[in-house]
Amino acid sequence: MGWDGMGLTALSLVPLNDCPRNAYYMDGVFGASDGKPYVRSNMVCIFERYAGEIGWRHSLRRAHILACREARSKMTLMARMAASVRNYDYIIDWEFQMDGLICIKVGLSGMLIVKGTSYENVDHVPSDAYMSGTLVSENLIGVVHDHYITFHLDMDIGGSDNSFVKMSLEKVETSPGELPKKSYLKAKRHVAKSEKDAQIKLKLYDPSEFHVVNPNKKSRVGNPVGYKIVPGGTIASFIDVHDPPQIWVTPYNRSEEWAGGLLVYQGKGEDTLAVWSEKDRPIENKDIVLWYTLGFHHIPCQEDFHIMPTVSSSFDLKPANFFESNPILRAPPTIKEDLPICKAVASA
Repeated sequence: MGWDGMGLTALSLVPLNDCPRNAYYMDGVFGASDGKPYVRSNMVCIFERYAGEIGWRHSLRRAHILACREARSKMTLMARMAASVRNYDYIIDWEFQMDGLICIKVGLSGMLIVKGTSYENVDHVPSDAYMSGTLVSENLIGVVHDHYITFHLDMDIGGSDNSFVKMSLEKVETSPGELPKKSYLKAKRHVAKSEKDAQIKLKLYDPSEFHVVNPNKKSRVGNPVGYKIVPGGTIASFIDVHDPPQIWVTPYNRSEEWAGGLLVYQGKGEDTLAVWSEKDRPIENKDIVLWYTLGFHHIPCQEDFHIMPTVSSSFDLKPANFFESNPILRAPPTIKEDLPICKAVASA
């Protein structure tokens, strides 16, 4: 978005279609080409959502008799915006849940990237022909491509001085006769000292958690309060064998706001996240910023043409010893009268 701007390409939301009936809309203030501010309406919508999800539950049985059963529903608060960046539309959701979890979701829709071809049917394509995508209609190929969205997360957990911690799961072999099991798992905690030490390439067979903690504030039992980033479906580039990490950590610097630099096409790559991190500055117990890259590999199919249905990916920011216990244990159960009444009506 470095040459367009996610904010500048944002458009007004459509009531009842982009956002539900109960949404509250907020205007946005933009700068015109002459520097004068102007207002655009319905740029962000905020609404509560009940999707039938479970906040927590537990049941107890005694001698096959149900002795106790408790369950709590989950209500979430949503903040949404949408931007039309050339042919694609990006829907950005921030979902704030009752237990302190924050889910950040990106949806892709809009018009598929296509190119012309002489082929009208897959059966006409020679076996040795190079296809840069999928034949989505007669004489049109939906081109394979990637999307990357980098989030700049200035988290400030319990204050500005934070640390980045990698919690790795490791397999430990047991000695003969020590335990019935041959191995067990243990968590190894590593506090990153510098920027390069905190760079993470996500790997399926390297199970880890990534925490931002405040070492100066402790819970009742001594754990540093924190939040952890929970990666969702993301991707790494395989075009470049030296593909960049998906997680970076840098010291806070007001001028270091955009991963690709202030002016992507006009710059020479001198003010990018990769360049800043080469300084390998100390980050332990500092005012730090976490950068997370969410990505999509898009292999088009016919359903994507010509306006594609929304496809989404997400990641979570989850409390990790931030609360003394489950913060919604005392939430009251939902009863029938709490929910809206929806009735079918006869069509005209």
